[in-house]
Amino acid sequence: MRDNRWTWAALVLLAVVALLFFLNSRFPGALADDNRQIQLVYGLTWLTLILGSVALGWRGRANLALKQALAWIAVAFILIVAYSYREDFMGVGKTLAQRTMGELVPSRAIESAPGIAYLSRDLSGHFVADALVNGTHVRFMVDTGASDVALTADDARRLGFDPAKLAYTIPYSTANGTAMAAPVTLDEIEIAGIRMRNVRASVSRDGLTQSLLGMSFLDALRGFEFQGDRLILRE
Repeated sequence: MRDNRWTWAALVLLAVVALLFFLNSRFPGALADDNRQIQLVYGLTWLTLILGSVALGWRGRANLALKQALAWIAVAFILIVAYSYREDFMGVGKTLAQRTMGELVPSRAIESAPGIAYLSRDLSGHFVADALVNGTHVRFMVDTGASDVALTADDARRLGFDPAKLAYTIPYSTANGTAMAAPVTLDEIEIAGIRMRNVRASVSRDGLTQSLLGMSFLDALRGFEFQGDRLILRE
């Protein structure tokens, strides 16, 4: 039985080789392309695995050989489908990773579509945004009650402003009374691909411990809205 099994396997292999020679002579140049050669090797590999499974499993039990062959065909089909839709699977995986990061790190805005991003509410109930201001990272708390983007003195220094040389001419009403701030202009604020340029801002002289993302940024957007625990930004 074993000799007959390998004899049949050899005959099948010879038949495949003969078929290849016939097809190559019938369709000259069909395998000249590298991509087609790779596809041929890929197909022959799976054909060899399937036929080998049938030959090794054929021990007087046709059912076992058939099951092994069908198992290899199923594996080949799954791999082909996975490879064909690899870009879609990668896109889904990227989206899931972004959403997970958005839940774990609420200050990280998630781009849900070109020109659209959202922030998740943090445990304190606020919306906090990690932004790039003139290429420098600044963490803001979103405040629709602030007319301008307001910077702390420390954040202003990191952005290249010298708080000691600014003119504090703008009065702001705060919970602790009136605070003075100096007007400045920020070249660019970027949050998850959304960019606003020449944004009006101010530097607080004292009393501000967290930079605020105010209406001078939000009003420059095409729109923004609160949806439950999310803040949607539209460029």
